Amino acid sequence: MKLKVYTADGASFAEKDFETFPKFEDEKGVALLKQTVVAYQANLRQGTSKTKNYGEVAGSGKKILKQKGSGGSRHGDKRAPQLYKGGVVFGPRPRDWSKTITTKARKLALRRALFELANDGGLNVIERLEVDQPKTKLINSVLDRINPNGKLLVVDSAWAEPVILAIRNIGRVATTDAASLNALDLVKFHQVLISEQGLQQVLERANT
Repeated sequence: MKLKVYTADGASFAEKDFETFPKFEDEKGVALLKQTVVAYQANLRQGTSKTKNYGEVAGSGKKILKQKGSGGSRHGDKRAPQLYKGGVVFGPRPRDWSKTITTKARKLALRRALFELANDGGLNVIERLEVDQPKTKLINSVLDRINPNGKLLVVDSAWAEPVILAIRNIGRVATTDAASLNALDLVKFHQVLISEQGLQQVLERANT
């Protein structure tokens, strides 16, 4: 597949054919991509939400009003769920939301996500990410030439300190490294800028 490869300053580009880039002619991997994204999202959930039920809230078990003659409703003790500070019925309890993703499924989902992003024109490559000084305006000028609008995910094989210091203050930009890039990252962002070395590393991960 041919992709735009920008120069380090983002001023010009040339199309380059990446022979190992994944190709699909049918719907293979589409359903698996969705399942994998759902699994990634589920694995991010902490599962620590919890409410106290009737047996866990503090309070006496004594009946708060006599059964008849008060002119009000009949109640039991003050821990009942219909009363203020009573127990919660069917509230959330701690649980494990995690799902298992096999290595084979993870790689196929990554290949499909790369293919879909490239097909939609959302994947651009840059020769390398570099700045002379750790100044935001330097890296921002490069990004504005390539992807001037919208949220952007920038990927590199290894982040140089001046670059990461310069890019971290740009609100619309998120960063990750090629070793950590996954299908969820590619689905969340409609625009991705990746260094040429980073792309080679991602393709190697996805194809082996």
